[in-house]
Amino acid sequence: MSGFQTQLGGRAWVTGAGGLIGSYLVRAASQQAPQWEVIALTRSDLDITDFAAVERRFRAERPKLIIHCAAMSKSPDCQSNPALARTINVDAAAHLAALAGDARFVFFSSDLVFDGGKGNYIETDAVNPLSVYGETKVAAENIVLKNPRHVVVRTSLNSGSSPKGDTTYNELLRDAWMRSKTVQLFHDEYRCPISAAVTARATWELATLAEAGIYHLAGSERLSRAQIGQLAAERHPELEARMEFSSLREYVGAPRAADTSLNCAKIQAHLSFPLPGLTQWLRENPEDMF
Repeated sequence: MSGFQTQLGGRAWVTGAGGLIGSYLVRAASQQAPQWEVIALTRSDLDITDFAAVERRFRAERPKLIIHCAAMSKSPDCQSNPALARTINVDAAAHLAALAGDARFVFFSSDLVFDGGKGNYIETDAVNPLSVYGETKVAAENIVLKNPRHVVVRTSLNSGSSPKGDTTYNELLRDAWMRSKTVQLFHDEYRCPISAAVTARATWELATLAEAGIYHLAGSERLSRAQIGQLAAERHPELEARMEFSSLREYVGAPRAADTSLNCAKIQAHLSFPLPGLTQWLRENPEDMF
């Protein structure tokens, strides 16, 4: 842990602003982080793999905070093109982290750095990714954390309304049911889902903390894929959801982590609000488009 005291405001970059978490961070900033002048960077605004362009813009704008959400985040895409996944998820993150130097740098990682063998992972548990995506996140974490001022946030399944409307797992479920498709869900694969709205609020609070290091940020409820699907079906009775449940033991394909549930006690001690479980969040936020 570092005693670095972050600036209480200034110019802040949010990369991946066209994605789910990045877009929620930008929308939440005016209320939750008014001290920051937020610059939302989508892929069309800045190609993070064009290192010369990134450096020119950084030198011109000198952000005091970078929240790095941009990533190649779909595991099948990473599996099929590991070289591109490394360029985007590792090399670009390393370049931004090096530029940040004395600035605050917050890097988004994933619960998929773990192999899912035990669940309830804490920040100091050994990582053992089963996918190319997870491997790239571990590699980037190691580089980012070489700077004692920088922060790694490992999160889980995030729900919400993405800018394109076809990105989040809840959007994909709804889309399948709207087309009368039956979705296959595992009853023994566990995550700690969280609303992107909660992730954004917690991240803005974390950005002003004095301590650097790794933080787990996820929902307070461990749910199986099947349970998550049931919550979505209850939310949308008009869709006549079709689901079939199966076990990971019957699955044939790329390795899947059985239980990557995260213990979030470390970050919870720093937050001004309790991290809700998904069931609680949906009950208390009926307007959420889950």
